[in-house]
Amino acid sequence: MSGLFALLTFLALSSSDAKPHAGLKTWGRFSKLPYPGDKAFLYDTFPSDFMWAVGTAAYQVEGAFEKDGKGLSIWDTFTRGGNRMATGDVGSDSYHNIHADIRAIRQLGVTHYRFSLSWSRIFPNGTRGSYNEIGTNYYRTLIKRLKEIRVQPVVTLYHWDLPEHLQQSLGGWSNPEMVEIFKDYSDFCFHAFGNDVKYWITIDNPFVVAQHGYGTGVVAPGIKNDPDLPFRVGHNLLKAHAAAWHLYNRRYRPRQQGKLSMALASHWIKPRRTRLESLRECQCSLDHVLGWFARPLFADGDYPPCMRERLGSRLPSFTQEEREQVRGTADFFALSHGATLSFQLINDSLKFGQLEDLDLRMLLYWINAEYDKPPIFVVQNRYVLGNTKTEDPKHMYYLKRFIAEALKSIIIDRVNVIGYTAWSLTDGFEWHREYGIRRGLYYVDFNTPDMKREPKTSATFYRNVIHKNGFPELPENRPAQGMFPCDFAWGVSANSIQVETTPTQFADPNVYLWNISNNGELIKLEGLSAPPLHRATHCADYATIRQQVSLQVGVNHFHFSLNWSALVPTGDVAYPNTTLLGYYRCFTRQLVQANVTPVVTLWHHTRQRSNLPTPLDTANGWLNSKTPKAFADYARLCYREMGAHVKMWITLNEPNDEMVSYQEGHQMLLAHALAWRAYDQEFRQTQRGQVSLALHMDWVEPAFSFSREDVEPAKRVLDFCVGWLAEPIFGSGDYPVGMRSWLRQLPVFNEEHRQLVRGTYDFFAMSHFSTKLVTHAKEDSYTYTEMLEVQHMIDTTWIMSPRPVVPWGLRKALNWVKQHYSDVPIYVMANGVQEDPARFKDSLRVYYLYNYINEALKAFTLDGVNLKGYFAYALNDQRDPGFGLYGQVHEEVIVKASLSNYRNIIQHNGFPIPGASPQQCPAPPQPCPGCHILIRRPVVGFLTLVGSGVLITLGLIIYYTTKRHREYY
Repeated sequence: MSGLFALLTFLALSSSDAKPHAGLKTWGRFSKLPYPGDKAFLYDTFPSDFMWAVGTAAYQVEGAFEKDGKGLSIWDTFTRGGNRMATGDVGSDSYHNIHADIRAIRQLGVTHYRFSLSWSRIFPNGTRGSYNEIGTNYYRTLIKRLKEIRVQPVVTLYHWDLPEHLQQSLGGWSNPEMVEIFKDYSDFCFHAFGNDVKYWITIDNPFVVAQHGYGTGVVAPGIKNDPDLPFRVGHNLLKAHAAAWHLYNRRYRPRQQGKLSMALASHWIKPRRTRLESLRECQCSLDHVLGWFARPLFADGDYPPCMRERLGSRLPSFTQEEREQVRGTADFFALSHGATLSFQLINDSLKFGQLEDLDLRMLLYWINAEYDKPPIFVVQNRYVLGNTKTEDPKHMYYLKRFIAEALKSIIIDRVNVIGYTAWSLTDGFEWHREYGIRRGLYYVDFNTPDMKREPKTSATFYRNVIHKNGFPELPENRPAQGMFPCDFAWGVSANSIQVETTPTQFADPNVYLWNISNNGELIKLEGLSAPPLHRATHCADYATIRQQVSLQVGVNHFHFSLNWSALVPTGDVAYPNTTLLGYYRCFTRQLVQANVTPVVTLWHHTRQRSNLPTPLDTANGWLNSKTPKAFADYARLCYREMGAHVKMWITLNEPNDEMVSYQEGHQMLLAHALAWRAYDQEFRQTQRGQVSLALHMDWVEPAFSFSREDVEPAKRVLDFCVGWLAEPIFGSGDYPVGMRSWLRQLPVFNEEHRQLVRGTYDFFAMSHFSTKLVTHAKEDSYTYTEMLEVQHMIDTTWIMSPRPVVPWGLRKALNWVKQHYSDVPIYVMANGVQEDPARFKDSLRVYYLYNYINEALKAFTLDGVNLKGYFAYALNDQRDPGFGLYGQVHEEVIVKASLSNYRNIIQHNGFPIPGASPQQCPAPPQPCPGCHILIRRPVVGFLTLVGSGVLITLGLIIYYTTKRHREYY
């Protein structure tokens, strides 16, 4: 959070310490929480008495709209008017399927079931004189069956389905007479069912009832002529609720000991700008939706000042007696939250220029602050925009996200959340969306006579969460302690290095006047030049080499890539770029002298350009049959010129890109094999180095960890992404069996090529950055790969930047390599996260490196993975924007916080157990005594000119250009 935002938030809080603006501190408070630690998934459990619930609404699921004496509701009429195509006449036919619903509820393992009473099923015309015994008995039976499976009912008296007779005869909720009518209906329900009901909801989502039933006309009764009518309706709804509460409190609570509230729905909103005005607009947005009803109930019995200021006389007034009657008439805060509850039904006007967001945790905190810490029961929560059948991975992960946010609200924010309700039990009629979306945990086949119900994957997930009472921490979730072996390779990677083709030192022919008597500045003398220096070029002449070698992190390895197209521009190694070759040779030499082992990639795949010499690139690139041999010749050149200093070679870096065709990949395998064989046969004995290729290997996890159906798709994706180039080299000499059986048109290895490719490795090098989920289920709004018949998706609880941050994915990837290729030595050749280059206190990268390295330690110490090294990506933002451990502002090099943290891990060789004896490792070898090491030392020469009796001494200064360093902790 910016300093301005913090100051404005403080001023806002200081100006109003009391309610109703206490919630204003919410945005500032959450912007100050440690990032990304606060966003990390919390493994913990809910309180032992936490209420796990699932819910339905009568009109959506009951059906039987004219059965057994039921009267018409406003929805029965509304769905038969205008352009509407479907009705809730049958819904999911719960009226005839109590046994099926009870079975589903029992399978979920919930403690509470929220359902609503159909007012017109009990009182067909809305009043007691039309009482229908059969309809009443239906609910008695339902409650009895719930009690038999030890599930407590949470009963809603009114969930939008007003008896049509009351609408026609009185104008529905627009008529103040509805207050006493609702009170009488409530009285009957309390008397008939109250001995078995401990939680009552009087009215569900009065915002939708008032704003959209009597304002926009989107929902029943569909009235939209009077813009002020919604506020009069809301006024009557509040008074009707208060009348029912006082009735229960006076007549029934002493004996039934139940609790009563009104279910209030809300969005969440975040400021568009970090200004006090934006915060106030956010507060006002919540006041217009949630506060409209919450403030009268939980604060002072009146509407929020923001509504009063902006609506004026359009908003009805409470008398003092009415305020006292409404105030405090809620025993708990019943909250509904989800993307389908409010703003999707209207325009953007109530956002007041701010941004809607989906954040249950912040909403819970705001309610807790704004309304003096009420117990909060989330009585409806779901995020659904699709029409899936039994496999709903997107909805499952949103369910996980909401539950996880509720858990953080309890554990971290100390909000008194007492229960959570997933919505809904079964698919049904979805109000103005009709049957266009499915919100049930159970899929309903509307084409079967008995409305067959089948659990969705979200139901299985919810059942597991309830069974565990949350997300208990498992041993694999805990950080590991321990150290890597003494010879572990700690490295840093860069896609490329800064190349200087002209030595800077001794290259400036200008003459300067040394103003030693004043400020010591050098003044260039125009028209004068120093005589040329006749000397051979030295490695120390290249200032950029010293600068880059000095920018190390305390690592002992540095991985960078050569530029094939620049080194051998004609494609013919007989005509190399000798200047560039000399620079690379100097660079590797200076690394060795600084006790840093160079790890050199011969060819780095980039999507922007091929990096092949132009003649090869224009002649069909990798598809050219001559390219593999040309690559082998290029490799020989590099081995010969740099092999004295380079002991680790990567032939191809990340060739397994999805943009690379299978034919190109086949040629790349041959090129790698030829280059590896060349080293093995011609250079290994004298140079004693190692050669391999580096594969990109992000982890692929089944979206449904509890379903075997997604294990095969995950395996298939790994075969095509990693096994594609790994199996021919590290395994059988051919493409994976699963890949061959799935894709018939793969290139074929003849026996000669199979023998050529197989076994051409000295280690397994991988680049790993993130993890993704795959499922065989096809769902809207996610990337579906037709060829592999898999859908890619993410877990919405993951930290994003912009790829998911999933540390345990690295451990699984390392174990995959161990499982498939036995005890092969493994190097994590690149591992890093993208973050805003302007963030020098790069807390996300600090978190990322710590946790990914910790997972690597688990793979090594607990799983027996033969891990030999770890390389952070990348060295600096200048060469790898957004990934650097070093930042840069103009000419100033910035040491980011992540670099200091990475250096600390390296110095401790992992994560030592507190109090354990220090690791005893032999001292690292010292640089060769005869080698010249680059040091920051100016070289000063003097040139004396005599003229006109005046002695002028010019100082000719040749020095290394140094950059200032600043460290951020």
